[in-house]
Amino acid sequence: MNNRKTRYAQVGLGGRHLMFRNAIFEEHPDKAEMVAVCDSNPGRLALDQKEIEENYQVQVPGYDAADFDRMIAETKPDCVIVTTMDATHDTYLRRAMELGCDTVTEKPMTTDEEKCRRILETQRKTGRKCTVTFNYRYAPPRTQVKDLLMSGAIGNVLSVDFHWILDLHHGADYFRRWHRNKKNSGGLMVHKSTHHFDLINWWLGTVPEQVFASGHRRFYTPQTAERYGLTQRAERCHVCPESDRCRFFLDMRNTEKMNKLYLECEEHDGYFRDRCVFSDQIDIEDSMNVVVDYRNGAKMTYSLNAFTAWEGYMVTFNGTAGRLEHKCQEKAYVNADDTIPGMLQKEGTWTRVYPNWKPGYEVDLWTGSGGHGGADPVMLNYIFDPEQQPQDKYLRAADQRSGAWSILTGIAANRSMDENRPVKIDQLVADVETPDYSPMPTENDPLTMPSKEEEGEKQ
Repeated sequence: MNNRKTRYAQVGLGGRHLMFRNAIFEEHPDKAEMVAVCDSNPGRLALDQKEIEENYQVQVPGYDAADFDRMIAETKPDCVIVTTMDATHDTYLRRAMELGCDTVTEKPMTTDEEKCRRILETQRKTGRKCTVTFNYRYAPPRTQVKDLLMSGAIGNVLSVDFHWILDLHHGADYFRRWHRNKKNSGGLMVHKSTHHFDLINWWLGTVPEQVFASGHRRFYTPQTAERYGLTQRAERCHVCPESDRCRFFLDMRNTEKMNKLYLECEEHDGYFRDRCVFSDQIDIEDSMNVVVDYRNGAKMTYSLNAFTAWEGYMVTFNGTAGRLEHKCQEKAYVNADDTIPGMLQKEGTWTRVYPNWKPGYEVDLWTGSGGHGGADPVMLNYIFDPEQQPQDKYLRAADQRSGAWSILTGIAANRSMDENRPVKIDQLVADVETPDYSPMPTENDPLTMPSKEEEGEKQ
């Protein structure tokens, strides 16, 4: 038995990095060790080293992002965890694989088709492992949906209606941060919706072929601020004269994590975490609608709105043997606000099945604890201690293939919005391999239509 620990280095030390870092030190210290941390901001780099030493009594070398190659050479990690800004994922993923390391990356894998193509080419050339962390797959209610679809509860799925809504607390936060510009994030169609597009691919066991989309920004605009009477706005909350009146004011001084990660570190790189959500410098949409055609013949209508009264989603599957409806309401949060992200609101979450010719029923919901509806602990166990986890019949682990198919839906949506036309996926990136998906019911499954006598109906 191999008792050697897997050696990890992590690049990108913003709010999302803590989930991975803490899992290594707290839940999996017997299987994993952090041998280096890396960031372009010297303040965050020093902060991370200090916290590791104070909390875990371990000294971990720190490296500037410009010294990434030297970090790999000196610390010899087996795997590099990439939690940088979305638009830079490809740089570190490709270089890590070229230098002989496996990789783990936050979603989205990258932000445009050229970067996607280069990641796929590098992975094929090097043969290194590239894991994309789609934690939504691991949330018990969403795994349960997969289980019901695999069981044939509604037969072969022909169409999907999927509507994701971000509330005025969480949704607004994408318009304060670097996500507000497409060059950094790919817009919400890539940064946020990659989760949702991946869920559909995985739920249905298929991949997209064509996308048509439309969208606009009509809420997070200077005009909306004027309608609220916020006429003396600054470009950031920290110095805004309207802070006492604005419901969107973000005071980083009152949140320890934000204060340390961002406010105290902004002098090093000029990154302001609290820009005005009504700025004219924003270039991403806040309301989007998408139609997707899939390889297996299914079609999906999808929408994302970032300014609603509650947080969560509704998805409906229409199949040859019935209909499945799933609603999930989540507790809103702001990244790095010291709360657990994506906690389910049980009273607003349910799954119902309506078989053809039979009464509908509500299932007993699968539940869990931890971030993203109980998903994060399960996913982290499979990443850092896979040998001790049960065999996964749902095939929730994702690699560069799933990472590519999920973002290509959003990238095609961006292109479609720009050019007002349907966009075929293979025109963006050709020859993307199909991921490993669990077997699903097919259109060849026999259907049975009960007689009216069997249903107790009058002839």
